Amino acid sequence: MYKRFAKLYGLRVATMNISAARDNLPDAVALAQTEAVVLERYGRPAAVLVSPERYETLMAALEDSEDVAAFDAAMAEEGPNIPWEQAKADLGWL
Repeated sequence: MYKRFAKLYGLRVATMNISAARDNLPDAVALAQTEAVVLERYGRPAAVLVSPERYETLMAALEDSEDVAAFDAAMAEEGPNIPWEQAKADLGWL
């Protein structure tokens, strides 16, 4: 019904044809609780089924990555630095 994919960053990954997943949806969902399931259409990846917990972990990692990118972009900007005391006063934190 499905085949195991190589480990990806220490995570187990399985692949399943979309038709097989449709015919055995409870099994596909159960499998997604322990590993990602790559759903294939015509032998190519079409979607990935993951548990809600794994999805939350992935979304948190994405948000962290976006925060780092925004910080790096802000640090690369040219212009004068604003002293911390002035920044707090501008924000009304004093």
